[in-house]
Amino acid sequence: MRTVLLADMNAFFASVTQVLEPQLQGLPVLIAGDPQKRHGIILTASYEAKNKGVKTGMAIWEAKLYCPEAILRPPDYSAYLDFSNRIIAILKDFSPQVEPYSIDEAFVELTGTEKILGSPLKIGRSIKERIKNEIGILCSVGIGPSKVVAKMAAELQKPDGLTIINENDIPQTLWPLDIGNLFGVGRRMEKHLRSMGIRTIGDLAKTPVGLLCQRFGIVGTRLHEFACGRDGSPVEPQTPEMVKSIGHQITLPKDYTSLKDIDIVLLELSEAVCRRARLGNYEGRTVSLYVRGDDFSGLTRSHTFANATNYPWPVYCHAQKLFRRHWPANKPVRLLGVALGKLVQPKFRQLSLFDPEEKLYEAIDKVKDQFGESCLLRASFLLEAGVFYNGGRQQSIGSKMLGLKPLSYFPQGQNQRKGQ
Repeated sequence: MRTVLLADMNAFFASVTQVLEPQLQGLPVLIAGDPQKRHGIILTASYEAKNKGVKTGMAIWEAKLYCPEAILRPPDYSAYLDFSNRIIAILKDFSPQVEPYSIDEAFVELTGTEKILGSPLKIGRSIKERIKNEIGILCSVGIGPSKVVAKMAAELQKPDGLTIINENDIPQTLWPLDIGNLFGVGRRMEKHLRSMGIRTIGDLAKTPVGLLCQRFGIVGTRLHEFACGRDGSPVEPQTPEMVKSIGHQITLPKDYTSLKDIDIVLLELSEAVCRRARLGNYEGRTVSLYVRGDDFSGLTRSHTFANATNYPWPVYCHAQKLFRRHWPANKPVRLLGVALGKLVQPKFRQLSLFDPEEKLYEAIDKVKDQFGESCLLRASFLLEAGVFYNGGRQQSIGSKMLGLKPLSYFPQGQNQRKGQ
C-alpha cells in the first residue's frame, strides 16, 4: 500500500523571522507588506498573534486591534527560500522522491522505505525532530495513502502535529469535516456545492459521480475522487530555486559616526552572514555593503573577489574597505547591511595545510549547533558599540545575534534597500 507524507511548516514566514531574531521567540510577530505601498495586509502571523485573533489577510490596522503589542516585519522571500532549501535537504535524507508543493510544504514518497527507516510514524517523528533541531521551526506532518489525504491530515493538528490517516480511517476522520476543508474546494466551489445540499466531505463522497460530472465536468469527478481519498498523482521530485544572495542588515540603536563602532557592527554582520552561508553549504564571491544615513540617504556598493568563501574575515575586510571608500567621513550612520552574493554550493572543497580558518569555524559551527548562536562571541561584540535595545533593556548585539531590524537577504539583481 502506498504511503505519502506531507511536511507543512507552521506559520513559516513568522517562524523564520523568530529564528533569525531570537529575541522575538514567544512574542506575537506579524509579517506584512508596507501599508504605504498598498500592501498593508498580514501575510503570516505567529501563533502567539493567531491566538489573539489575528488571521492571514487582515489589514494591518485590523490586526493591531486584536493584538496591539504585535511586532511587524516585512517579508523576506530570499530568507524563506534559503530555509526551504535546507528543509528539502533534510527530507531527501528520508526519500529521494521529495516534491516541494510550496515554499513551506513538501510531499515525500515513503512507499517502500519502511524496511529501511521504520514505520511511517517513526519517520514522521524523525522528520519533525530534525527540522526543529536543525532549522529551528515547528512543522505539522500528515501521512496517508495519497497526496490529498496526506495534505488534509497535516491540516488536522496545528501547530506541531502528526496525523496518520489510513484508507479505512477516511469515513470516520475526513467525511464528517465541512466541505470547505476538502483540498481543491475554494470559496466559489464551496458555494456551488452547498447549493446542491452538499455540506460535508462525506456528502460529496456519497453523491453520484455522474451528477457531479454533469454539473462541474472533470472537476466534479476529481473532487469526488478526493472526497474518497483517492489521488493517483505521483510525488515528482523538484529542486527549488537556489538562493542568490545571503545578507543581514540592522538598524542601529543610535546614529554611529565612529569608525571603530561601525567596524564592530560590520564584523558582526559578516559573522552572521557567513554563519548562514555555512549552514546552507554556500560560498560566495561578491560582498555587498548597504548603508543608510540619519537623513535616509542610502548607499549600496559591491566588490567581487577571486575565490569564493564563507569565512567572515575576508567578507568583513571588503565591507570595511567599501565603507571607508564610499561613505563620507563623520556622516552619521543609521543602518548597516552586509550581503554575500554570487553563491555556489561546492561539491568538493580544496583543503589547506596552512589555513586555520576551516578547522576553527568547523569547531565553532559544531558548538553553536549544539548550544545556540550566542554561546560563542567575539569580545568586541560586547563593547559599547555592540548594543541594541530590546524591550527597553540594553543588550549586546552579539548576545542575541542582531536583534533589531529583520535580517534581510538581498536577492541578487534587485534593489537592496529592503526593510525600509
